[in-house]
Amino acid sequence: MRILPRFLLMSLGVSLGGCNLAPEYVPPPVEVPESFKEAKGTAPVVVKGSSRHEGGTTTDGGPQWLSADPADLRPRGPWWGPFKDKQLDALERELDARNPDVEAAVAAMDRAHALAGKAAAGLSPTLTAGGQLTENKESLHRPLRLSGTFPSAGDYARAALSQGLPMNSPTFFGDNQLTAQSSYEIDLWGRVRNLAGAGATQAQASEADLAAISLSLQAELARNYIGLQGLDNEVALQKRIIAAYAGSLELVQKRVRGGIASPADVTRAQTQLDFAKAQLSDIEARRALLEHAVAILAGRPPEGFSLPSSQRRVASPTIPLGAPSQLLERRPDIAAAERRVHSANLSIGVARAAFFPRFTINLSGGTQDTGLSLFNARNSLWSVGPAVTLPIFDGGAHAADLHDAEAAYLEAVARYRGVVLRAYGEVEDALAQIRYLDRQEKDIAAAVVAGGKTLDVSLKLYEEGVVTYVEVVTAQSDAFAAQRQAIALRTARLQAALSLMAALGGGWTAPVFTPPASEPPCAVCEMAAQVAEKS
Repeated sequence: MRILPRFLLMSLGVSLGGCNLAPEYVPPPVEVPESFKEAKGTAPVVVKGSSRHEGGTTTDGGPQWLSADPADLRPRGPWWGPFKDKQLDALERELDARNPDVEAAVAAMDRAHALAGKAAAGLSPTLTAGGQLTENKESLHRPLRLSGTFPSAGDYARAALSQGLPMNSPTFFGDNQLTAQSSYEIDLWGRVRNLAGAGATQAQASEADLAAISLSLQAELARNYIGLQGLDNEVALQKRIIAAYAGSLELVQKRVRGGIASPADVTRAQTQLDFAKAQLSDIEARRALLEHAVAILAGRPPEGFSLPSSQRRVASPTIPLGAPSQLLERRPDIAAAERRVHSANLSIGVARAAFFPRFTINLSGGTQDTGLSLFNARNSLWSVGPAVTLPIFDGGAHAADLHDAEAAYLEAVARYRGVVLRAYGEVEDALAQIRYLDRQEKDIAAAVVAGGKTLDVSLKLYEEGVVTYVEVVTAQSDAFAAQRQAIALRTARLQAALSLMAALGGGWTAPVFTPPASEPPCAVCEMAAQVAEKS
């Protein structure tokens, strides 16, 4: 039994000293701009080298690709907090706890960790134990019925008497065993290590997938919630518009009864009022759909779920906008893609190792007896020694596996770079939306003021009989359209800010970027309400 520890020590030493056939892994470099184009209105340039990223230009003047350094799994906390809305906080917590898509992603992550544990199990020896108690019968006409190689039956009989063997190979016999087996692969070429490493990186990618799914769903819920509050403001405005049109209808009817206005003015005013009521129904229907969407995202059935109508406005957030290189560290979808590249790189090492011999150390031992004397030392048995499997001819199967692994690596690299490009595009899109919506809000604020003044003048002139009701209708349409647009633009601007927060990976510590200042949206909405009340 002294051979056993020698074999185990030898196999452990050989495994630790074995080589690794996987290519040396370097995270795929990607082109990183120095700044975001839409943040300051200038074209992006290639960032120069820094302590964390080696950048610059290539010898042909092209951009130098930069490596990612994922930090996507750092705690984000309630990244939607800058909106300062307690109801939104509560809904987001429900999403994390009850959303089926999040639960599915958690289960997928658990499966990935289980598979990683299974792959890592190959780094340790296997040990199994077993036993059997059997009674057996053999054929009377079996070949070689006499056991052993004795010249005659008498020689066998004498040997059987002296050694305690049965006089003949029995027809009925018991075969009772207690055994244990152990096996350990000597990982000369890094096959097992690369399998374990690929499983671990896939598990990390699954964790990043969970973070990406959670971020996406949280952003979708917040977007719907902001849209819901925008529609609440639209409903309130539309009700004020209906009240204004009802007042105009009464005014027109009074003037017609006095014979100082055309009867056609009554039908015009009635048409306006009915159309406004139809618009209110449309807005309320859209609100109902958004409320259902919020309920489903929060993991609750729409039946029994309702959010009270509120004209309270979500706060405009201050958004940190760091260097573009930080996007590679913070976006979970980028991290997931990068870790799949790493896993594909390790899989190349597994495919290469298939061309080389596989060495294992096998050990088995136990006791065997025709009766129940299983703990007698004379009935012990054991076997220990190395085994080797050498591939000689497989019709090109191993070569095909290697080609597949290399192609899978190139595919993963391409997908990773595609994810990075889309991430930068999402940030630029959100920044552009914020910038242009800011301009629109300033213009619409002026339009709300001008439309209100025009409407006041038109109503006064109509009461004095100077203008027809057509001019009042036109002024009302323009003024109320501007007020609706003011609310819609504020909602769109908040949603653009949300899109930027999500595109940046959600959550941050140091605010760097503040959206352009514009006419306070609350003042715009209050101005719209005042104009509607005057009408």
